[in-house]
Amino acid sequence: PPDGIYDVNGWDLPKALKLLLKGNAVVIEWLTSPYAYAGDPVFRDELLALAREVAQPAAIANHYLHLGERQYRRNLEGRESVSLKKVFYVLRPAIALRWMRLHPGEAVAPMAFGTLVDESDLPGDVQLLIGDLLARKAETREMGEGELPTPIANLIEAEFGQGRDRWPASSPGPMPGGIRAADLMFRRWLE
Repeated sequence: PPDGIYDVNGWDLPKALKLLLKGNAVVIEWLTSPYAYAGDPVFRDELLALAREVAQPAAIANHYLHLGERQYRRNLEGRESVSLKKVFYVLRPAIALRWMRLHPGEAVAPMAFGTLVDESDLPGDVQLLIGDLLARKAETREMGEGELPTPIANLIEAEFGQGRDRWPASSPGPMPGGIRAADLMFRRWLE
């Protein structure tokens, strides 16, 4: 759990593999995070390669859709003034859904927000507004409150709507051969 300085969590290998096979996006996000306090780069690269092989795009998309919609309801819906910091809690899942739509068959969206934005072909006005929000975030941890910019609100609404239409609500289960690939990796790392 977070301790004020580090956000430290961990899973044992069997649990991480099971979650990966179920389409848990958090495993993939940890593997692609630009922040790693310690670890084995060979193991990380191998687990990320497995994730790219076995992750189900529909399951990952459902994760982003439900996360984004939950954060939207909790932090933005029906409010004239919103926490600008919490806009990112909704914006990242919306842009991840857009990235996945623009990169069919891929399940591992970039974790670095700047890369995600750059690779998502966003409208110019949205890019400028995101740049402004990022500049404010760089200046202070507490960004204050303000009105949700209409172009960002429209993007969020459109991406969540397309996400609901494009990806079914049920998880498709593991990719063919995914269980075998995960089992082989588990056995290799046990030796």
